[in-house]
Amino acid sequence: MERIDVQLGTRSYPIIIAPDLLDSGQEWLAQLKPHRTLVITNDVVAPLYLERTCTLLRQAGKLVDTLVLPDGEAEKTLATLDTIFSRALSLDLGRDCALVALGGGVIGDMVGFAAACYQRGVSFVQIPTTLLAQVDSSVGGKTAVNHPLGKNMIGAFHQPELVLMDTRTLSTLPEREFAAGMAEVIKYGILWDGEFFQWLEAQQQALKAQQPEALIYAIRRCCEIKAEVVAEDETEQGVRALLNLGHTFGHAIEAEQGYGVWLHGEAVAAGMMQAALLSHQLGWLDDAEIARIRALLQAFELPVAGPDNMVAEQYLPHMRRDKKALNGQIRLILPRTLGRAVVTADVTEAQLRTFLHDL
Repeated sequence: MERIDVQLGTRSYPIIIAPDLLDSGQEWLAQLKPHRTLVITNDVVAPLYLERTCTLLRQAGKLVDTLVLPDGEAEKTLATLDTIFSRALSLDLGRDCALVALGGGVIGDMVGFAAACYQRGVSFVQIPTTLLAQVDSSVGGKTAVNHPLGKNMIGAFHQPELVLMDTRTLSTLPEREFAAGMAEVIKYGILWDGEFFQWLEAQQQALKAQQPEALIYAIRRCCEIKAEVVAEDETEQGVRALLNLGHTFGHAIEAEQGYGVWLHGEAVAAGMMQAALLSHQLGWLDDAEIARIRALLQAFELPVAGPDNMVAEQYLPHMRRDKKALNGQIRLILPRTLGRAVVTADVTEAQLRTFLHDL
C-alpha cells in the first residue's frame, strides 16, 4: 500500500494506492465523519464495482444510497448535475452527508462539483477506476461540467476528504481507455520530472502489461507530483497551471469535435505534441527531445497530431476562452526542456494561427 498526503492545512487528505482496496479499504472510510453516503457511478462501472463499493461502505458503518448515471463525456452537463441534486434531495440528505464518486474523470468531476454546490458544500470521496482519474483528475479538487462552448468551464475548487485507488480496477479498462490515461502519466514526465520520463521510456512494456510494481510506481509518482503542486498552488494562480500541458490545444479538440469523439487523454496527447512542436519552433526543445516525446506517445498508440478536419480558425475561439487566458490574451504551457515547462503569453495569436495552419 502507498499513501500520499495532499497538504492543505485543515483540508489535507490522504491518497491511498493499493490493489484490492475495494475489498479492504473500510478502515479509511470508517474515519469519515459523515454517516450517510450517496455513491454515484455510471452504467459501465456499476455492474463491475458498485456492489463491492456499497459493501465496503457498509462495513465501514455507513448508510448507503446509490445513483447510476449514463456513461460518457457527453453526459458531463448541468442537466446531469441536476439529476444528482434531485436524487440527494429526494433522499433528504443533509449537510452531514458524503457524495462518493465511483468511476473515471467524468464521474469524479461531476460528483465533486455537485458536492461543492449541494447545500453550499458537503463532503465527497473519490474512488477512481480509470488510469486517467487515478493519476490526475481525482486529485487536487478541480471539479466541473462542460459547456458546448468550452470544456470544464463551469465548476469549483472543492477538495475530497479521501481518495481510494484500487489498482485492480484498471484490469477491466478497455485498451483505448488505458492508453488515454497514459497520456496524463507521460505529461508529468514532460513538464516536471525528466528522470520519470526516462523511466517511462524504459518501462513501456511493463506498463503495457500492467505489471503491478510498474503501474503502482507510475501512479504514485504522478500523485506525488500533483500533491506537491496543489499544496503550493491550490487554485491555479501560478505553478498549478503547468499541469495543463497539452490541454489548451486538447480541450479545443474535444469541444470542436464533440465531447466523447476523442477521449480526453487522446486530445491531451495530441495537444502535448502540438505544444512540443511549438516549443521546438521557438528554439527550446531540440530535435532529439521531440523525437523522444513522439516515440513515447506512439508506443501507447496515442495520437501525435490533431484531427485532419480541424483548422486554425476552429482552434482559436476555444483557446481564447481557455481558463488560463488573461485580458483576452492566450497563455500556453510549453516545455522548455524534457522535465520543465513554463507558462508563456509570448506567442501572439497571429503566430499561433500560422503555426496551426502549418501543422
